[in-house]
Amino acid sequence: MDSPRGYGLRAPTWDDLPAAAEVLAADDLDDAGQVVLDTGFLRGQWERPGFVLTSDAWVADDGAGTVLGYGQVTRDELDVAGSWGVVHPAQRGRGIGSALLDRIEARALELVGGEAGARFRHSVNSGDEAAAVLLGARGLRLVRHFWHMRTDLPAKPDAGRLPKGIDIRRPHMPSDLRAVHAVLDQAFADHWDYRHEPFERWVEDYAQGPSYDPDLWQVAWDEGRPVGALAAVVRDDNGWVTLLGVLADSRGRGIAAALLRHVFAAFAVRGVRSVLLVVDAENPTGATALYESVGMIVAKRFDIWERTVGASQRPAREQV
Repeated sequence: MDSPRGYGLRAPTWDDLPAAAEVLAADDLDDAGQVVLDTGFLRGQWERPGFVLTSDAWVADDGAGTVLGYGQVTRDELDVAGSWGVVHPAQRGRGIGSALLDRIEARALELVGGEAGARFRHSVNSGDEAAAVLLGARGLRLVRHFWHMRTDLPAKPDAGRLPKGIDIRRPHMPSDLRAVHAVLDQAFADHWDYRHEPFERWVEDYAQGPSYDPDLWQVAWDEGRPVGALAAVVRDDNGWVTLLGVLADSRGRGIAAALLRHVFAAFAVRGVRSVLLVVDAENPTGATALYESVGMIVAKRFDIWERTVGASQRPAREQV
């Protein structure tokens, strides 16, 4: 796991946040023509419960303080390690991406290698052919396409009319947390690779830490029964919808769109003008069409590649 000549890999510090975010921005501009993943996004990654900056992330620098690449890995499930990384477009082809992936793979093995059938996942821009070759050479295969979607809000977005019989309000915390968890757990049951997350762990992931903002959460009620829920956060200048689900027997009534319009209004009150979310491009519930119906468009495309931990190592050194 040697570093490319003239560059070094090390754990980032919080002082590296702006420089690492600049690498993400340069990658976005090269790939999508706009910045999607900014400083607020990266800060949110570093603040995730269980994420350890000193062991789960790396920056590549030139020895003079200039950050040229960034990578990270997290334990997304007991048997799944998820990762991603970027190299500044001007520094590609020098082995930095390969060196980052070496560190990422080694840490993934530490995180989930003891679990039966453990999987290693890595996300890359959909159009990055060199990254696809790199991952394929290491035994990973393309398993799913995802999109970042975005909308810019007017100063006073219209929350619109509620669907008949539906009331939308902020949940009472913490008493409503179990109801929110139950709704989302059932709503995501038919999504790709979804597995039930115990309440206590779900709370750690979404309802604790610096990003937790219950004033932006919304719950849809039908005669006292929770049938839909949405969670959101503000990261710097952007609003992010992190969770959105409606029970199967309540879909098709406009509940999800109403939840989105309500959180758009809540974002606008705070002066937020740009809202983003991540969606499975092959979502079986028609989520993409839903987001388009409230004015969101695809801003960035990325792919998830996967292999079993410990399987197939690279045949030779790649230069990415």
